[in-house]
Amino acid sequence: MSNFQELIGSFPKTREYVRDFFVYGFKTRSDFKEKSPRTYDNERRRLECWLSPYVRKDYVSNGANISLAIDSNLLDTNPLFRVWQTKSFTGNDIMLHFLILDLLQDGQPETAEEITDGLLTKYETFFDIQAVRRKCNAYAKEGLLLKEKKGKTVVFSLDDTLPRWLGSRENLLDAINFYQMAGPFGMIGNELSARYQHHNHSFRIKHSFFVHTLEDEILFTLLHAMRLKASVRLSIKSSRRETVSTACCIPLQIFTSTRSGRRFLCGYVCRSERFTCFRLDSIRHVTITAPLENPEAYDELLEKLDRNRNKLWGVSFQNEGNHFLESLSMTLRVSEPSENYIPERLKREGRGGVVTKTAPNTYLYEIEVFDSNELLPWIRTFTGRILSLQCSNQSVERRFYRDLQAMYRIYGIEKKEPQAESKNG
Repeated sequence: MSNFQELIGSFPKTREYVRDFFVYGFKTRSDFKEKSPRTYDNERRRLECWLSPYVRKDYVSNGANISLAIDSNLLDTNPLFRVWQTKSFTGNDIMLHFLILDLLQDGQPETAEEITDGLLTKYETFFDIQAVRRKCNAYAKEGLLLKEKKGKTVVFSLDDTLPRWLGSRENLLDAINFYQMAGPFGMIGNELSARYQHHNHSFRIKHSFFVHTLEDEILFTLLHAMRLKASVRLSIKSSRRETVSTACCIPLQIFTSTRSGRRFLCGYVCRSERFTCFRLDSIRHVTITAPLENPEAYDELLEKLDRNRNKLWGVSFQNEGNHFLESLSMTLRVSEPSENYIPERLKREGRGGVVTKTAPNTYLYEIEVFDSNELLPWIRTFTGRILSLQCSNQSVERRFYRDLQAMYRIYGIEKKEPQAESKNG
């Protein structure tokens, strides 16, 4: 345990552990089989250091379940932002950070050589000029410094435009506090609020998905690739099989489920010539490969995606290699007028499906989608009113009636033939 450090150098590894503790908090020490017990203990200790007010232990027969108990309805900020403030650094890193920023407070641009000399004369600290240049270039890339070329000389200056602008508009800090709770990359708003010691006393979000901040590093790279109109290579870890695979695609849009909060990358896979969605929480690493040779092709893919989204129920564009749309029809018995809310619900939640009254107390719902499997959870909410269900994908139809028969067995209801339910209700 002597090598334990609270700060980290690799964020992706800790991101996996924080997500496991937050989303799958029922795991014990023995359930983390991919890493060694020492690694688990270190990550658990880090979690307890960073998020101690929210760590909960539940003792079971084979150990203790460590989980995170966070109620977004009660908090004025996202506690998981703390994870982004834990990067390790060397002694030179921290010295250069404060000394360079202090040296450039006068707003005058200086070269790397002048900054190195200033560190020696003003602070009596000697640094190699290459180390200073690397640090300045890194800060210019991060947006902390401005990098300009004057003739053949490269100069650096402090970028204080945003702090001065915010300082003269204090009311905007309330907007920043709202942004940190509701928007992607809320960590930015959190840092700005902390810099001005402005606390959020105005906003609470009832349904806020705090875990999204763990994916923001991945999201940022994907959005950058979209702006460049470039293809990417994804390293994806399967949550079921615990295997890591690679996929190449052209990133187009980010989808977010309003029900579960889960976020997806929608991309075009050139190899299979079709759109595919990837869960952001399963993507471990993103590498931008190269911009498209023909940028107009990217815009054409976006237009094609917009047309196809009308036939998308969830996020799946495919089902067992089928490139064609699948049709599904469902006939319901509705007791009118007391259950008039049922056809209204079909129209409201049916995502473009056609609702037709075929007889007194009988309604027909019809829709064409890419993957009818995605409808099954919604369809099951009408159990007890369904007279018949037909689908061009026979496996979906069989699955529905098979699940119905399983329910009958659980409740001790005798039903001999699944098909009889289809014909007679």
